[in-house]
Amino acid sequence: MNIVVCVKEIIDPELPPENFEIDSTRNIVLCSDSISHVLSPFDEHAVEAALQVKDSCGGKIIILSMGNNLRREIVKKPLSMGADEIILLEDEAFVDGDSWSTAYSLAQAIKKIGEYDLILCGRQAADWDAGQVGLGIAEILGLPSVTLARKIQIINGKAKVERVIPDGFEMIETSLPALVTVSNEIGQPRYGTIDKLLAAESKEPVIWKTQDIGMTPFETGEKGRKVKLLKLFKPVREVKCEIIEGETREEAGINLALKLREAKVL
Repeated sequence: MNIVVCVKEIIDPELPPENFEIDSTRNIVLCSDSISHVLSPFDEHAVEAALQVKDSCGGKIIILSMGNNLRREIVKKPLSMGADEIILLEDEAFVDGDSWSTAYSLAQAIKKIGEYDLILCGRQAADWDAGQVGLGIAEILGLPSVTLARKIQIINGKAKVERVIPDGFEMIETSLPALVTVSNEIGQPRYGTIDKLLAAESKEPVIWKTQDIGMTPFETGEKGRKVKLLKLFKPVREVKCEIIEGETREEAGINLALKLREAKVL
């Protein structure tokens, strides 16, 4: 089994809003070197799914990530978990893309990789939460795709996937090669062992520029966008509190009911 897992380095989604600054003119998030970055948590679940398949079937796991000046300690984390190789699409041209330009660039890189049986992505990135890149890759490569997997088994050359749905799960079987997006129900991502951590630290990634995957800078990143972002802003949440008083509890209850009726809540 040759498995490609697409992962993304993102700003830590657990950071409070006051840590972020928005450039409203360019519609971008301004981030300083002091802002912490992490591997998108959903992508960690995709790595875990790949490792589970590898545990049962054997094979090789290739990690694929895209951006510029990627932090090695973050994008190499899957190596410490048990992945075998890492390829970085690292070029200034890859920055600030939308779902389309990202999916197209990753698909071109996967074509260059050539031999693959299974492509895994997180169900969505934990920064923009669009959930479109995985399906975009499948469409561009002409592959069957299954979303929101909570379990993946390879049986007789086919992928048997338990897929999360609102009231339970459904079983889907697909031919290979295929693309599957993985949900957090797959299980807790494993921790890296000491020997794998040391091996990951010393392993150098393969670096591909736009020309290495047969693209021009105008087909990817910001210049390759199909979506125009109209406005990026921090939502303003205003909380107003009014104390409803009364001489007795009963009177306070009546006053509250009258206020709610006035506000058309009742």
